[in-house]
Amino acid sequence: MTAQLKYTIYKDDEGHNITITPLMKTLPNGEINLTGVFKLTEGGVDLGDIVFDNMLKQWEYTAMGYLDHANAAEIAGFIQTENVAITNNNDKT
Repeated sequence: MTAQLKYTIYKDDEGHNITITPLMKTLPNGEINLTGVFKLTEGGVDLGDIVFDNMLKQWEYTAMGYLDHANAAEIAGFIQTENVAITNNNDKT
């Protein structure tokens, strides 16, 4: 997943539109490498990062206070699902 995505979570019966931005680095040969780090923002507010292992299985949330574990787990699951869908579509081409 290289494109920025939007996801809505609900906290206290209120919708919060979260922007998920994958962080990438360019290798010396020009290839783009996904880092497994996904920056979360709402509006212009930094909500921290979700950091995955290299297989996109295990994750941790790096901020404290705004999102609880259930919210972070929901977003991490969304990222995993989107990544699988993109991988499956790429395999068909």
